[in-house]
Amino acid sequence: MNRIAIDLGPIQIYWYSIFIFLGMLTACVLIFKESKKQGIEENILLNLIFYTIIIGIIGARAYYVLFNLPYYLNNPIQILEIWNGGLAIHGGIIAGMIFLIFYCKKKKIKLLKMLDIIVVGLIIAQAIGRWGNFFNGEAYGPATTFQHLKNLGIPEFIINGMYILGEYHHPTFLYESLWCTIGFIVLLLVRKFYKKLYLGDLTGLYLVWYGVIRFIIEGMRTDSLMLGPLKMAQIVSIIFIVSGIIIWIKNRITKKKELYHK
Repeated sequence: MNRIAIDLGPIQIYWYSIFIFLGMLTACVLIFKESKKQGIEENILLNLIFYTIIIGIIGARAYYVLFNLPYYLNNPIQILEIWNGGLAIHGGIIAGMIFLIFYCKKKKIKLLKMLDIIVVGLIIAQAIGRWGNFFNGEAYGPATTFQHLKNLGIPEFIINGMYILGEYHHPTFLYESLWCTIGFIVLLLVRKFYKKLYLGDLTGLYLVWYGVIRFIIEGMRTDSLMLGPLKMAQIVSIIFIVSGIIIWIKNRITKKKELYHK
């Protein structure tokens, strides 16, 4: 699999970078469109998107580097080479969330409202961005056979791309991308048709939806970030799931709640 999409000699553009960019662009368009409907000022929104993207990328890279610290201490220049992969989505979400709390408080924007808007764009960005992992030959699962993958209905070009180190592997990047795409559709439908949608409901649904699939897929992956004997992404996924359930339960039992649609 050729990782380079465009080779201009001294300048090379990688597929990984292209798909990350496409994911962010798609998310920004969706977030901007919905935010205007919700009456959020354009200048405030543009600043929020700009800084959240930058801080999210830094957080995603820092998270990955910290869990591979011995390697990067010996190869410090590679910390900047994000086109080679190594952006941990959980790190980006955590860093972006910290900034959002600060920014929304400063601009007097309802945090849950902003999160509900963002998660719809975020989940489709994750679906698109996972294809960058495919071209980088990463985020794959255990070894299997060509025929087994063929029987699953996986396109042959993906199967061939999953021939790594002399073996065929499960394309866990694809499984997660498809699940995120379905999640995106579900969130859109819930936002459009669910009448008693309270602030935080979409965020809670995202946390549970993504948390469940990431926990399952992470159990299959062979290149996980580890915390001792535990897979860090599974720990975070459990936190996501519990947090999402708490948000939904709280919105159903508390009197202090506000509808998403006014």
